[in-house]
Amino acid sequence: MKGTQLGEFEEVVLLTIALLFDEAYSVAVVEELSRRLERPISLGNVHRTMQRLEEKGLVQSRFGEATAERGGRRKRLFVLSTAGVQALHQARQLRNEFWAHIPPAALSPHLS
Repeated sequence: MKGTQLGEFEEVVLLTIALLFDEAYSVAVVEELSRRLERPISLGNVHRTMQRLEEKGLVQSRFGEATAERGGRRKRLFVLSTAGVQALHQARQLRNEFWAHIPPAALSPHLS
């Protein structure tokens, strides 16, 4: 399984790509992550993470149509690959297994 486990930021970027579906490009991912995480997110970090996810085969990209609002440039749109969907399901399953086995007392506040 080495190489397929996701880091936390990779996971939230993948989740954001899934959330945005056919409109997932770097700037949209940054805006959505910043809004949901309630903190500024670097475009460079998102861009590098999306490239890394593509190199790992977890996302696929294609270029959209050129638009006047972007000065004739095309957006690079990302979607999850089958491996990306599987990686997200595995991450969710692992987290759910941990949560299911945490004793309730471990999550109650303890006084020192």
